[in-house]
Amino acid sequence: MNALFLKDLAATTHRGLRGRVEDGKSGGGLCYGYRIVKKLDERGEPIRGDREIDEAQAIVARRTFKEFASGICPRAIAKALNAEGIVGPDENLWNDTTIRGHVKRGTGLINNELYVGRLVWNRQRYVKDPSTGRRVSRMNAESEWIVVEVPALRIIDDELGQAVKTRQSEIALMRDLTDIGRGPSSQRDIFSR
Repeated sequence: MNALFLKDLAATTHRGLRGRVEDGKSGGGLCYGYRIVKKLDERGEPIRGDREIDEAQAIVARRTFKEFASGICPRAIAKALNAEGIVGPDENLWNDTTIRGHVKRGTGLINNELYVGRLVWNRQRYVKDPSTGRRVSRMNAESEWIVVEVPALRIIDDELGQAVKTRQSEIALMRDLTDIGRGPSSQRDIFSR
């Protein structure tokens, strides 16, 4: 009965979060460059899921996008931000993965579509690995993603967003060409990614 209850609770929670995201609200977590809006409804209950742009962090996000698009590597950007004492997401130090993340998973500063005014939710799910008992993430099919336009949360323009995507494509192409030049074992790695 407990397992059934937990499964039902998970489905109900997921459905509630989906409805909130479809309304353009947060489905969980707070991205760098934004802050929570604390408001109460007419009954005095907190309104959850609203965000607004944190202009001080938005300046850093724009700078990061511009520097990456201009050819500066994520490691150098992170090093410069840390040297200047600029606090990173979750008040941690910046590192290259904080900036570049994972393209397909939409992680990392430059892959987060919220910065161009598009909220993407349900990109991945977590399942328990039976052999280790640990949670592991798995990508959902793109047809299951919820994508909502939220122009009020746009921090960068389409031109800069496209420049970043172009640079990422160039880097991926160079990496693939380098891997192919290393021989057959590298070619297998390309297709297993």
